[in-house]
Amino acid sequence: MTIKDIAKACGVSVSTVSRVLNNRPDVSESVRRRVLAAVEAKGYIPNNSARDLVRSRTDAIGVVVRGTGNLFFSAILKTVSREIDRAGFTMVPHFIGSDADEVKAGAILEREKKLRGLLFLGGRYDYTPSELALVGVPYVCCSYTNCFGSLDAGDYSSVSIDDYLTAYRAVERLIQLGHRRIAAVVPSCSDRSVSELRYNGYRAALKEHGVEFDPALLAETGGCFEMPATYRGMCGIIERGADFSAVFTISDTMAIAAIKALEDNGRRVPEDCSVIAIDGLPVSEYTIPTLTTMVQPAEEMGMESVSILLKMLEGAPARHLLLEARIREGASIKQV
Repeated sequence: MTIKDIAKACGVSVSTVSRVLNNRPDVSESVRRRVLAAVEAKGYIPNNSARDLVRSRTDAIGVVVRGTGNLFFSAILKTVSREIDRAGFTMVPHFIGSDADEVKAGAILEREKKLRGLLFLGGRYDYTPSELALVGVPYVCCSYTNCFGSLDAGDYSSVSIDDYLTAYRAVERLIQLGHRRIAAVVPSCSDRSVSELRYNGYRAALKEHGVEFDPALLAETGGCFEMPATYRGMCGIIERGADFSAVFTISDTMAIAAIKALEDNGRRVPEDCSVIAIDGLPVSEYTIPTLTTMVQPAEEMGMESVSILLKMLEGAPARHLLLEARIREGASIKQV
């Protein structure tokens, strides 16, 4: 797909397409919309400049970070930067919103910066081969996998924890302490992402330990990990009058918001309600009480992701690595 193909499809000149892509004002709004629609439909990725067309490939590795407010990614990114530098490469970071298209962003970055490889820090769990065909260099999915997608395992690499099993273990810990009424706050139960995986782990732990699932103890935040949405979801469970002695959230930041909601509604943690989560953020060590959480090995995740990518650049096959999360005992859970 070239700029000439876009021009032909739209019935305009190549120079008109160029003006649209460069956001020039001397194009009518109707033509602008038609060109941009064709660009989106055909998956066209423009090169940044003529200079980029002839520049030789560099020793740069792109890192696309999806979700600028994700605190968990900070520790990984620090390690990734260090390891790329140690290997003699240059890291080219690119930050996008949590609802942006990381694949297209990575493909554009690859062409503009002539990258050797890409590391996606956060992304979708349901890619298709046609979507990833945009990427022409080896890449690693860091902190997530393609478990809901249709990619061939030999075409890409990934480093993550087992989200399903980690959630299972977190909820199992509550059950071992005698809890039978365990509430859960999740972004979504069926979004084909980390939320669905961790929700399924929660449900499996209940089922395999003979604990009946109660829909009244579940709050979905509409696909959102944000604290305000979590706070509202936790308050909703309380306002329904549901009886529960523990809460599972799929991230530390959500747990912090849930604790706030419990306290604001007169429920002390852990005296009246236990809370457990997944992530292991440094900030959650300083909550009152200290959060009990399943710690993702952020540094190891970053190191392994870079190591795998560097080996792929030398011709090594794709690799998929599942790391183990460990529990960090805090003071937010108790025996009942």
